[in-house]
Amino acid sequence: MMDGSVEKLPTQAARGKTLKEATYGALKAMILIGELAPGSRLTESALAERLKVSRTPLREALNRLERDGLVTNRPRHGCFVAAFDLKTFEESFGIREVLDGYAAEQAAENASAEDKIRLRGILARSQSLVPPAERSMDQMVEQLQLGLDLHHVIARASGNDQLADTLTRILDRCHHFVWMELLWLDHWNEAHDEHVEIVDAICGGNAERAAGLARHHVRSSRDDIRRLLQARFAYKSALARVS
Repeated sequence: MMDGSVEKLPTQAARGKTLKEATYGALKAMILIGELAPGSRLTESALAERLKVSRTPLREALNRLERDGLVTNRPRHGCFVAAFDLKTFEESFGIREVLDGYAAEQAAENASAEDKIRLRGILARSQSLVPPAERSMDQMVEQLQLGLDLHHVIARASGNDQLADTLTRILDRCHHFVWMELLWLDHWNEAHDEHVEIVDAICGGNAERAAGLARHHVRSSRDDIRRLLQARFAYKSALARVS
């Protein structure tokens, strides 16, 4: 098991989240970091035992994850983790490049003093983590979440609620691929440096620069992940030919 998300569920509830929210958050994390593999079947009894919850909050979490696009429900077969294939990747990152750029542009024009403090705080927390080579899996998950939190704050700072809600759903679709990029390509420092530049532009009110940096950030990530996915598909094809 990659992350300790199961053990974290009681902690999340203790911090003020309801059991329903904690179950949803834990299950979502297990999907997004690959602890529950794409395409795998989600058995209610096994998950309820694993998360130490009843089936009621679990079913509500599965229904919510289905609306998020992270779970598919096949009639007479049950629930499955959504497949994160090349088509999903290309569509998600194509949309995200446009929306991230627009959100950063609008945030540069509309961000409040509180928004800017939150953005700087996320960067400071990210910077304080130990060097990537020495991080535990929990710390790597935290680093990934901080990066995603930054994008969520930028989206909300745009002042456009529909944009923020749409971008949140797209970021969930991209989460699996970003985790793959950071874990396998070790681009933690590059991602942090790009985040610093974007936040500087937003806090400085430079909308054009913020938009350009945000689009470049997504585009660079997309290109790196595409190469990784293509390499993986080529490797699998080669294995299939010789088996």
